[in-house]
This record gives sequence, C-alpha cells and structure tokens, in this order.
Amino acid sequence: MIDLLDSHTHTLASGHAYSTMNDMIAAAQQKGLSLLALTEHAPGMPGTCYDGYFYNLKILPRKRGQLWTLFGVELNILNRNGDVDLAEDDYKMLDVTIASIHPPCYHETDPEAHTEAYLNVMRQPYINIIGHPDDGRFPVDYKQLAESAKAYHKLLEVNSSSLAPTTFRKNARENYHEMLYWCRKYETPVIVNSDAHADFLVGDHSRALDLLEDEHFPQELVVNTDLEMYFSYINYMREN
Repeated sequence: MIDLLDSHTHTLASGHAYSTMNDMIAAAQQKGLSLLALTEHAPGMPGTCYDGYFYNLKILPRKRGQLWTLFGVELNILNRNGDVDLAEDDYKMLDVTIASIHPPCYHETDPEAHTEAYLNVMRQPYINIIGHPDDGRFPVDYKQLAESAKAYHKLLEVNSSSLAPTTFRKNARENYHEMLYWCRKYETPVIVNSDAHADFLVGDHSRALDLLEDEHFPQELVVNTDLEMYFSYINYMREN
C-alpha cells in the first residue's frame, strides 16, 4: 500500500517523548515521507507544553524541502460531553487536530459514556481525527463510531503503536477488527499513524498496514495513499 504520511507524532515538547522537532523531521525525510504532522499533547496531559506553545506554531515553515511539515495538537477528551482541554479558538488555527481518550485526563466509568464522548467530540467542526479509539479499557460502539465519522467528515485512526507488544492499550487488534468492519460497511475512511514518541518510530506503520491487509480493507478508504484526500479532512486547507 502507498503510505505517504504520518499525522500523529510527538517531540520533547510533549513531556514524555524523546526526540526534537528537527530529529523527527529528519527521520521523515530519510524515510521518504511526503508529509509529517507534529501533534503535541494538549495542556491537560501532565508534563506537556502550555497553551502558548500552540499559539506560536504559526511562525514555523510548512515545507522543509519536499516534505510537508504540519503542526497540530492531540487534544484530551475530558468527559462524555466531548469537552477537550484547549479552547476551540486556539485549536481551530492549527493545521491538524486529533482528539483522544487518555486515562490521566478522562475519568468516566459508565460504559456508555465512552461512545458518547467520541460522538460528541466529532460534532466539533475543527477536530479532524479520532486518535486510537482502540483501547479495551474504554469499550466503544464501533457501529455508531464509523457511522458518525462518515456523517461528520472525521478520520478514525488505526494507531500502529496500539498494536505493539509494549502497548498498555487493551485488545487493540480485536477492536480494530470490529471498527474496520463497520468502516467498510459505511465507507468511512481511516488514517494510519505511528503515534511516534521517538524519531526512529516516525512512519513505522508496519503493524497497522499488516492489519489492514489481513482485514482486506480497501486502499481507497486509507487517506495515507492520497495527500489530496488527507488535506480535505484537516484544518490546514480551511485556514490557508
């Protein structure tokens, strides 16, 4: 499968990642990617950058040679209402926004709350990607997730890190099996991302791509194969 981009990565600024911005960009160039997005954790995550970090991303170039270099945020979903930890006026100016559930920031225990949280966050127009909706600790109705992602023009992520032996997320492969079934049914596009927290992991999508192949998932529903399709989902083209 053609794999042009990695749209979910973290640098030292996120507090628990291990490479600089320039390290990550160099790794993307070395691996022949066409696009890299650096998406630091939003302020609700312990140890990450404060709000002002995101305000100043406008000064950075969006091309490094032939490589698109975009800048965004991985927002923390806070509750079943779909509230996140950065104001819309702040994140809508970023190139790409991911919204994810992370245990340090999300404390809902009602099983129905997790699906509600994702559905409510998808109603927010400047959120582009639902990050790693695969963790068995937060069970989800994947039928509703795929149907709503199609309706609200959002991308569902297949997160390669969730499939690694070192992951702390539970039952990701089984959950992706169900999610991809409903994405095929509703023709809901997905995005494959590394969630890299170190430069050597940039563009490492091997586990996710193997899973898509095993699931016979159609390439035309994977935005990594088509930059134009990817850009149609993110804030960058809306704001430029």
